[in-house]
Amino acid sequence: MRWGTINELWYKQTASPIMSESHAELLSRLIAFDTTSHLSNLPIIEFIEGYLAGHGIESELVKSPDGKKANLFATIGPRDVSGIALSGHTDVVPVEGQNWTTDPFQLAQKNGRLYGRGTCDMKGFVACALAAVPNFAGRDLSIPIHLAFSYDEEVGCLGARQLVGELGTRLERPRVVIVGEPTGMTVVDAHKGIHLFATEIIGREAHNSMPQLGVNAIEIAAKLIGELDRIGAELAERQDGERFDPPHTTVTVAKVVGGTALNIIPNRCEIFWQFRNVPATNPEEVPNRLMEYAERELLPLMRKTEPDASIETRKLNSVPEFQAPANSEAVSLALKLAQQNEIHAVPYGTEAGLFEQTSAAVVCGPGGVNEAHRPDEFIEEAQMAECSQFLERLADHATTG
Repeated sequence: MRWGTINELWYKQTASPIMSESHAELLSRLIAFDTTSHLSNLPIIEFIEGYLAGHGIESELVKSPDGKKANLFATIGPRDVSGIALSGHTDVVPVEGQNWTTDPFQLAQKNGRLYGRGTCDMKGFVACALAAVPNFAGRDLSIPIHLAFSYDEEVGCLGARQLVGELGTRLERPRVVIVGEPTGMTVVDAHKGIHLFATEIIGREAHNSMPQLGVNAIEIAAKLIGELDRIGAELAERQDGERFDPPHTTVTVAKVVGGTALNIIPNRCEIFWQFRNVPATNPEEVPNRLMEYAERELLPLMRKTEPDASIETRKLNSVPEFQAPANSEAVSLALKLAQQNEIHAVPYGTEAGLFEQTSAAVVCGPGGVNEAHRPDEFIEEAQMAECSQFLERLADHATTG
């Protein structure tokens, strides 16, 4: 018996009939899965696989290298035509340390809002897409509709990288990808890139009473942080991202680790930093400028005392910036489906920049980013209804071609 058939039987036995119709009921089931990024997402993927199988739709899984997580890709409609993909991630950010007034993994409904971890970011969109499946499957689609659900978006879009790598080979390559991140159902055609780095400084230990015998790695780190601040200030002066808030590339230091004891000159320190670039800024500029400063101003002095002293910067992760072309089919389609005529840019990152490598991409989904990642995360029921109308129009579009 195929695994999809097992899931289909499980779904029919455990799911109420309303789940194939109500986005709220589906959202309740999705929220109940704790898919914090450090955990496996296989249980929620298996649930979605079973739900789709119950509607006669097969799924393809693209698993992580360790097999503990998976992306899901499914096609509804013809397979000999390039289609439209609905993209969403299944992972959520942690709830630890946050002061929730509701159970984050049990959907709560109050005053027109649906509360729970992931309601806004972005299980609300996934629930709407799944609720639309019976409608999609019941149509005589001339354009296929794909579902593309990923893992580990919150820690660097790890799953989407694998998924994109399979498009056009093992998986059908969509012509258009609609990434359902929370935009308040406005159409977003651009966002900043996110680039994470760690800079390690190796100096030389010495007794604190004889600092001239050592190379203080923390003091060197402070100089590097100062340089990052200067670079960030210069980038801010450019104002080369007028559509964004703030309208420029930003540079921030997030964490500093170093030192052994109060009476030891520290020989090691590590700085964790990031920048978020507007499309007009070359993402290589910031790390290159930092290392040029280190090689010109810091390393020569450090090596007078410690010949093996070093400063090394390594990239931890990178989410590319997104800028749809002026004639983007994805943007035109999203504006039509949303019944809008205005496009927007946002400062946060999504998987759109990755999908744009193979398909025309756009970002449009229910909820507001201000409600994401916070305690008592919620999505407005009106936003869910608006997304469902958007998907109803998508079904009409895919039927008429």
